[in-house]
Amino acid sequence: MSDFFQTGAVATLHRLGRPNVERLERELERFSEENPIALVLPCHIRELGTPALRLILSELKSVTYIQQIIVGIDGATRPADFERARRFFGQLPQRPTLLWNDGPRIQDLYRLVEAAELNLGAPGKGRNVWTCFGYVLASEQARMVAVHDCDITTYSRELLARLCYPVAHPSLGFDFCKGYYARVSSQLNGRVMRLMFTPLIRALKCILGAHPFLVYMDTFRYPLAGEIALDIDLVRRLRMPHDWALEIGTLAEVFRNAAPRAICQSELCDNYDHKHQELSARDTDRGLNRMAVEIAKSLFRRMAAEGIKLDAGLFDTLLSAYLRQAEDTLRFYGADSAINGLVFARHEEEKAVAMFVRSIRVAGKAFIDNPLSTPRIPNWNSVRSALPELLNRMVEAVKADNGL
Repeated sequence: MSDFFQTGAVATLHRLGRPNVERLERELERFSEENPIALVLPCHIRELGTPALRLILSELKSVTYIQQIIVGIDGATRPADFERARRFFGQLPQRPTLLWNDGPRIQDLYRLVEAAELNLGAPGKGRNVWTCFGYVLASEQARMVAVHDCDITTYSRELLARLCYPVAHPSLGFDFCKGYYARVSSQLNGRVMRLMFTPLIRALKCILGAHPFLVYMDTFRYPLAGEIALDIDLVRRLRMPHDWALEIGTLAEVFRNAAPRAICQSELCDNYDHKHQELSARDTDRGLNRMAVEIAKSLFRRMAAEGIKLDAGLFDTLLSAYLRQAEDTLRFYGADSAINGLVFARHEEEKAVAMFVRSIRVAGKAFIDNPLSTPRIPNWNSVRSALPELLNRMVEAVKADNGL
């Protein structure tokens, strides 16, 4: 059982007592009559057939309150790959719609957007989710959208129900829900969140004070979680990042586009695990190192957009302040591991912190060199204004790809 402490800036919905998934699903059935729900699954072709995705599909087969499932397929460069994906997801009774993001029809749409001088950035999860959101808007079947990854090895129906419930409920008043959870095996996982992001935010608060944006970001218990649910009007307004900082960039967009009282975080499950990235301490283009650089750059850009002055002097101070925060955090997690009988590889944790110092330095330099760089895709309101027929063309393209 978790605690019931409210962290402050947004509502925290805890997982208390014995879960009753059946009750949640019965209520969601009722809510979905008024507030139809779409589920977006960003998927890479290499995830087909993995134990994680097989588990996800086996759980989804029993979910009856979802109006539509949209699967964005990345990496399917051959028609045979997309057909394999169609067969694999075809086992779901909800008859999901697949988006062939690398297929010629969707690629033609991307070229139209680029020709209108709207930057889509590089292929990746951010562009995948943005494309799926466009199809949700075009199909006009849902009034809210849930998103989660396809590599969750501990997936259950409870996770999806607890993610959808706060936004689907007609009287709770939430437009956005962020999932959170513990990530524990024989040791504590989630190094980027534990050892980089949270100490970095708290170091910035020490230097700059309790700026509302920093307080907001520090409120989330797992800000790097990939599970979100949001109202359809918010879908239209969000600018999705196309780099590895999708989760942080999305939280920053929600901060700008939704009232704090309409934002919540929900505890989704007892424990959570997915594929683990290597540390890649010597290469800023791979693994957790790249992730940390992209997250720090995104954070600095969003801070600047909120009017926070960032200069070389601040970054010099920040490295020392971050290191002090991270060292304290190491001690706290060491004690937490000890009382729970978990392995705590202090040397490996210290190596990660040392790498994150370098990652933050690289991100700070990148910001100073190019403070106006913004790897965000225009929101769908802007795209529809520039290309009024694009969503209709997307519907036709997706129908043709799916043989409809």
